[in-house]
Formats: sequence, C-alpha cells, structure tokens
Amino acid sequence: MRYVLVILLIVLFGYSLALVLQNGTELTVDLLFTQVPAMRLGLLLLLTLVLGVVLGLLIGVQVFRVFQNNWEIKRLRKDIEHLRKEQIQTAQLAAAEAAAHTRHEKTVLDITPENKSPL
Repeated sequence: MRYVLVILLIVLFGYSLALVLQNGTELTVDLLFTQVPAMRLGLLLLLTLVLGVVLGLLIGVQVFRVFQNNWEIKRLRKDIEHLRKEQIQTAQLAAAEAAAHTRHEKTVLDITPENKSPL
C-alpha cells in the first residue's frame, strides 16, 4: 500500500509540473484582497486545484462526522431499547419468583404440628 501511495504521489507531482510548464501564459489575477500582476496560468490552475481538494476534504470530513454521529445515536438507541426489554424481562422473572416464594412460605406456615392427623 505504501508503494502505491508513493507512485501515486510521483504521478501527481509529474502531472502538476507538466501542467505548470505547458500553461506558461502570464496573466493578472485578482485575489479579492490583493492583486497579482503576473502569474503563470499553470500555477493558477494548480493552486485552485489544491485549494479545491483541501476544502473538499475538510467539508467531507465534517459531513462524514455528522453521518457517523447519527449512526452512533441510532446504534445507542437500539442498545437502550434492548436493555430496557431485558430489564423488564428480568423484573417480571423476579416478580414471578417472589410470588412463588410467597405462596410456598404461606403453604409451609399453614401446616402446623397441631393440624396433623392422628394416623
């Protein structure tokens, strides 16, 4: 993977260099806050490409973070719902066991030695 990345960077650098060398026409550029009297067209193209890539990556990271947060919220809501159902089942089981234990105690306490038959 590292070699593929190095080769891709070399190809990209070569393309950028060829772009600057092939488009040597000089022109004036107004950059809103300043004005460049003479800039090569290839360099201007390269700068706009780099600026577009950087802004695209930054916006993409922010959008992905929003999607990732939404996915995490959905996953956590499913976990909460699952835990609530599990908690309800555990409470119902505990209530049933307590009721059964109470019935057992009542039947055991109702039988006293005085109630025994003479047989």
